[in-house]
Amino acid sequence: MQFNFDLKRTANASAWRVLPNRWDFVAFPLIICLIAMAAIGFHETLLPISTLKTQAISLDPSNLPEYAMRTTLRMLLAMVASLLFTLVYGTLAAKSRRAGQVLVPILDILQSVPVLGYISFTVTFFLALFPGRVLGAELAAIFAIFTSQAWNMTFSFYQSLRTVPRDLDEVSRGFHLTAWQRFWKLEVPFSMPGLIWNMMMSMSGGWFFVVASEAITVGNNTITLPGIGAYLAQAIADKNLHAIGWVILAMTVVILAYDQLLFRPLVAWADKFRMENTSSGDAPESWLLDLIRRTRLIHRLLVPLGWLFAKAARIPLRIPAFDAVRFQIPQREKSSRVGDIVWAVFVLVATVFVVYRVFMYVRTGVSLDEVGHVFGLGLLTLLRVVVLIALASVIWLPLGVLIGLRPALAEKIQPLAQFLAAFPANLLFPVFVIAIVRFHLNPDIWLSPLIVLGTQWYILFNVVAGASSYPNDYREAAKNFRIRGWQWWRQVMLPGVFPYYVTGAITASGGAWNASIVAEFVQWGDTKVAAHGLGAYIAQNTAAGDYPKIIMGIAVMSLFVTLFNRLLWRPMYAYAEAKLRLD
Repeated sequence: MQFNFDLKRTANASAWRVLPNRWDFVAFPLIICLIAMAAIGFHETLLPISTLKTQAISLDPSNLPEYAMRTTLRMLLAMVASLLFTLVYGTLAAKSRRAGQVLVPILDILQSVPVLGYISFTVTFFLALFPGRVLGAELAAIFAIFTSQAWNMTFSFYQSLRTVPRDLDEVSRGFHLTAWQRFWKLEVPFSMPGLIWNMMMSMSGGWFFVVASEAITVGNNTITLPGIGAYLAQAIADKNLHAIGWVILAMTVVILAYDQLLFRPLVAWADKFRMENTSSGDAPESWLLDLIRRTRLIHRLLVPLGWLFAKAARIPLRIPAFDAVRFQIPQREKSSRVGDIVWAVFVLVATVFVVYRVFMYVRTGVSLDEVGHVFGLGLLTLLRVVVLIALASVIWLPLGVLIGLRPALAEKIQPLAQFLAAFPANLLFPVFVIAIVRFHLNPDIWLSPLIVLGTQWYILFNVVAGASSYPNDYREAAKNFRIRGWQWWRQVMLPGVFPYYVTGAITASGGAWNASIVAEFVQWGDTKVAAHGLGAYIAQNTAAGDYPKIIMGIAVMSLFVTLFNRLLWRPMYAYAEAKLRLD
């Protein structure tokens, strides 16, 4: 009799554990809304492309919720694609010496190619891939947003893989972990805090070019997708200040929503990956993460998924190319000299072939004098970028450290920084155009701040990530030794955040070149104001559909960015990797 009672009580307890509690009833509507949003967005991508021409963008504010949903879906899909690209590309670049010799310079070039440059040559491809469907135009827009997100995340992940502490790497090898196990158990967790902050920056950076991705104009071909970017483009064309105000409100709501529903939980979850021996004073918190942990049914549904990921990470998969011992001096690496020569010859031949093909195409529409003119414009844009990045570094490096060392303050600053980073330069076009025309100001000077408007936040976000992941026991040791003032900055904190700063500075400078296309050529209705620079050159020729000049401008911009990275940022990167590793 007692046995039957215990069995019945055990059965009731098991049944009770799978029943939803009050927290499940709060969480389920959020999940259902996300699923419904994705289903509606997917259904609309299957419509005929002719609907884009019949359904003109309306400035009625009641359409903004739908437009915001479409834009958010594109940005989230681009973020997923960027994350997959980051894990694959960053790993190959960091772990394979030969691949890194090619992939890192290519990443510099990819970062330097402007979003308009990608749009100019990918719209036709995606439209041909899905003829007669909105899906082709949607993929073109998602790819354009992807190009504004992926490079920053990849640089961050690459930097983290290259600066994994030696002692942790040696411990993982002491436990005989394979390259696959070490990747998921050590390298990805170590990179997680910085990667998440760069995901936030990339998400915000996508807003900066959302107009270019949703209102695509190349020559006489114009494609407009429903979204906040297209709404903003129409408001600028109509000089409708009220509509621009509604755009700012809609952006604020969307940014706060994905901050609370996506990034705040990720930041709180990633805090457990901080490399330290003592606990931090204030851990970041998230009401959504606490809500999911308190649910009963949803939590039990997520357990099998977590179990599968854990099992996959423990698979003893061996990858010989990645199992070699790291942290060796390059000259002592045991590699085949013949293989190095063959690889170098292959890369050289491929580079010469690509350069030759580009040259043969460009020479059909660009004269030698035009080439000299474009290089002169590149020097002007270079001067703007250098001055503005230097000013942004002086401002945001110390502030980023102060914010990163205070998790409670970081939680308050995070949504504000995301909003400011997402604030498109297009929203300031009315102010700048009206002021420049009315007061007869010099566009070469007064349009320059637009270049750094969105890219300066790369420095802030990376420094905050570095400061927030700085080991708390190191800080306590410095406190015990009474290291203060400038000595504290010079010997403790600046070495700790310097690798993160270099990552932010690389992406900020590359983003500034990209932003110059938007910032050096602005329009408010029929009034156009242009500064002298390479960005204005590319923007004007893109609108005209002059492909040889577009390619010429993109090639020169890529050359400037690559040389700038090689001569300045890469030596600083190598110094940070060799001298400033937290071991």
